[in-house]
Amino acid sequence: MRTTIKNVVKAVAAGDAEAASKSYAEAVPEIDKATNKGLIRKNKAARHKSRLHKAIHALTAG
Repeated sequence: MRTTIKNVVKAVAAGDAEAASKSYAEAVPEIDKATNKGLIRKNKAARHKSRLHKAIHALTAG
């Protein structure tokens, strides 16, 4: 899970919107799996997804 999140963050930092979107699509199921297994709570999962999505949206909008 952490690796997929880092991949999104790296793509955003590099300014690559397409790679960031693709990495985000891979990260969301991983985050959800961690939540379902009880590794993280649902609010933390929602926070991760929200922050990643917000970063990608800022990259594509600006």
